[in-house]
Amino acid sequence: MGRLFWKFFAAFWLALMLTIVMAISAAWLLRYFHPPEQRSYEAERLSLMLRSAASVLASGDEAGTQAMLRDWQARQLQPTLYVIDAAGRELLGRSLPAQELRDLAARAAQPLGGVLSVSGRHGARYWVLARADDAAALLANARGKPPSIWVPISASMLVSLAISALLAWYFAQPIRSLRWAIHTVAEGRLETRVLPRMGRRRDEIADLGQDFDRMAQQLQQLVGAQSRLLHDVSHELRSPLARLQAAIGLARQRPDKVDSSLERIEREAQRLDSLVGELLTLARLEAGSAEVARERIDLVELVAAIADDAQFEARASGREVRLQAEGEFVAEVGAELLYRAFENVIRNAVKYTAPGSTVDITVQASPSALQVTVADRGPGVAEAELARMFEPFRRLDERPGVAGFGLGLAIARRAIESHGGQISASPRVGGGLCMTLSLPAQPA
Repeated sequence: MGRLFWKFFAAFWLALMLTIVMAISAAWLLRYFHPPEQRSYEAERLSLMLRSAASVLASGDEAGTQAMLRDWQARQLQPTLYVIDAAGRELLGRSLPAQELRDLAARAAQPLGGVLSVSGRHGARYWVLARADDAAALLANARGKPPSIWVPISASMLVSLAISALLAWYFAQPIRSLRWAIHTVAEGRLETRVLPRMGRRRDEIADLGQDFDRMAQQLQQLVGAQSRLLHDVSHELRSPLARLQAAIGLARQRPDKVDSSLERIEREAQRLDSLVGELLTLARLEAGSAEVARERIDLVELVAAIADDAQFEARASGREVRLQAEGEFVAEVGAELLYRAFENVIRNAVKYTAPGSTVDITVQASPSALQVTVADRGPGVAEAELARMFEPFRRLDERPGVAGFGLGLAIARRAIESHGGQISASPRVGGGLCMTLSLPAQPA
């Protein structure tokens, strides 16, 4: 399960626990402001007042009962008590609603009706009572109010609202950052990165931001490479065109040197043709649209044939090519592409190795893969340039007069990769450069 799941899970349980805590707290506050002790006291006071008045009446002291009622009335004790005799008169002459008088017998029969029936000394009948409304209110307080259902509902809604708002902000903020980054990149600002705006979060959204940054970086590199390629192509085309124009101008000015001018024009035309051909090959390989005629050949023999040709050229300049190869590696491949790849790497090694030194070529064939290592004793390449030497127009030797366009290694890399292989460069122990080309038995 993803990290977002655990965040949702934690948020759910947090909301649940906060709801329970808030509901319990609300119930406690209700009990705090309406304590049961206060409710019990009010109910007990009503019962005490009823029994006190009934006791005095039972002793036959009607005047004492009247004095007690007047004292309570003067002190504004609640609830107000009334005493009704058998004739329906109130001892202090106060009036009561007729409904109160009709309900005396029924209320007296109820344990908590707020009415006591009293027999005096000489058999006189009295009713000591509080008004029905006052008695009902006190008895309701005595029983206590049941907790309202709206308390937990309100607590749940408040907690849910807070947690939902927090979650919405937590997930909407990085999404807004992603939208901003997408619009910014669409406007052409490819240096835009979204991960720093997401802070220290670690979840699937942060992974998405990291993927977006990686995509933006790749786009920036590709667009930059395109711009550099266009600049380099323009530069490489400008030089032979300028020499062509100079040769044509010289032929016009010096008719006696037309033949040498034509030879110069022919060389520059061939150079242009070679450059355009390599650019087209690289473009097809980059786009994956190169139509390659595949044939079944032994790649060990192919490398050996290239090494023999390189040995012939190397001896003319006081260099040697030494091949170590055993076995065979037969595969159905684009022979022309791989021939150019191996030839370019080997010829580069012969060109840059020091005079009097040896270029060592080692071919290791196994049932699963072929590995070709080409090691020279040349000036080598700086560590920082090793990965960039396979870029188009990246020349190993920028000295004037050195032939080449800087496309050979780029074409070699695309050719090897189009067969599912890899090509890499590393410094050689003792000086020089070591190139390694690997091909699988079953090309991808």
